[in-house]
Amino acid sequence: MPVLLPPSRSRHSAQGTDAMETPTDHAVVIAGGGPTGLMLAAELALADVDVAIVERRPDQTIVETRAGGLHARTLEILDQRGIAGRFLREGEILQLAGFAWTRLDISDLPTRHPYGLKLRQTRIERILADWVEQLAVPIYRRREVTGFAQHETGVEVTLSGGERLRAKYLVGCDGGRSLVRKATGIDFPGSSPTLSNLMAEVEMREAPEFGLRHDALGFHGLSRSESGRVLAVVTEATLAATSQPSLRDLSDALVAVYGTDFGLQNAAWISRFTDAARQAASYRKGRVLLAGDAAHIHHSVGGQGLNLGVQDAVNLGWKLAQVVKGVSPDSLLDSYHDERHPVAARVLKNTMAQIALLRRGDDGRKAAREAIAELLAMDEPRRRFGAMMSGLDIAYDLGEGHVLLGRRMPDLDLTVEGRKLNLFTLLHGARGMLLNFGQRGGVDVAPWADRIDVVDGDYDGVWELPVLGRGATPGAVLMRPDGHVAWVGDEGQHGLEEALTRWFGPAAA
Repeated sequence: MPVLLPPSRSRHSAQGTDAMETPTDHAVVIAGGGPTGLMLAAELALADVDVAIVERRPDQTIVETRAGGLHARTLEILDQRGIAGRFLREGEILQLAGFAWTRLDISDLPTRHPYGLKLRQTRIERILADWVEQLAVPIYRRREVTGFAQHETGVEVTLSGGERLRAKYLVGCDGGRSLVRKATGIDFPGSSPTLSNLMAEVEMREAPEFGLRHDALGFHGLSRSESGRVLAVVTEATLAATSQPSLRDLSDALVAVYGTDFGLQNAAWISRFTDAARQAASYRKGRVLLAGDAAHIHHSVGGQGLNLGVQDAVNLGWKLAQVVKGVSPDSLLDSYHDERHPVAARVLKNTMAQIALLRRGDDGRKAAREAIAELLAMDEPRRRFGAMMSGLDIAYDLGEGHVLLGRRMPDLDLTVEGRKLNLFTLLHGARGMLLNFGQRGGVDVAPWADRIDVVDGDYDGVWELPVLGRGATPGAVLMRPDGHVAWVGDEGQHGLEEALTRWFGPAAA
């Protein structure tokens, strides 16, 4: 993807000194163009918000393996925007959900995507970047945010190339070592590493011992990568090494575990990661917000990190858009932290639990893993943990009420004006929606007509939610742009005006 500069007064002066003096205006600047930053930019662009991304890489290419797939709820989110097919065409449908290496079959959970998608992060990012390009989002490539200053009406952002940007809000999607988080002074409490893993894609002159292994050091695995090389994951003997890992480091680690490095040679890449688990104390400070790894880090077991970041972006995007456009008060942004912080805290918790089970190959942990595996073979625990690991059971605390309140809306097969369609097709524009199953024209939301769509639909199937099971069809449902239910009505409109005001701003005059 080429370097894109915003169509503004600084476009022609970017090569000269004027670029250092005259800042370029955007409504929102996103630091970091990984999956979280790209998804957030797309959400804002769909809401007609002027957003720009600052990304240090020249394109979306990632040499090493990072995230390796998408879970069911993330696929639903992409379906809500009409782009899930782009990912499904390139990936491999698998039962990806698991807990401490125990596979969790979610094929019987009520979703149109009762599976995961095996797809490397570099391809996920490329698909998202193509979508963002179609939405005409400018990207400042080969640049990084080096500093910023908040003031009453905005944020002044300085880039490594010397440019200055001026925005109403800055969002840090710049990873676990986030400069934005550190410069804002947001604490990042949590637990320090207890183990260090090396991961690499290499060639070996000798036939390796493929498969998983546990021993006194930890867990290890050798497998065949997509490129035909060997993908190695090895637990190091100590936490002493913190520098960029070398081929010698990997050789030493392999010898410590297998007694040989199998004629290790020609590493395509080598990376080091730990089980440190940390979470930002606040996802917002003034006009600066955090999302993705900038807000939370944890071990990669369970493959939840990328998915968690994309879901952060979809929760934040529509809220930030409404605040920027003056539709909703600035206080709406506080709900981003209130809703997403507990979700990430639970991910950190289940990740630490998995690492505790996998940490070493002693008899006690082996017995515990076998007991957990036996438990998760039972239908009820399997469904409950499968829904958790796939993100399908996420529920925001929106107060007392109907079981749907705060949960993701299922993708029903609706009849609308005599046409059969999937509910998620109605969310492609990232707008709120009042879905009425009762008397036509029986729900009046005219003062919010510029912000939400009203759809009269029929559904004669069974309502079913992951873990919770079946329920009765409500009379009407108010959905937020992120697909979560903000209000449920059975008789009349009790509480609807309050919900509309809370999530979509005051009624139009």
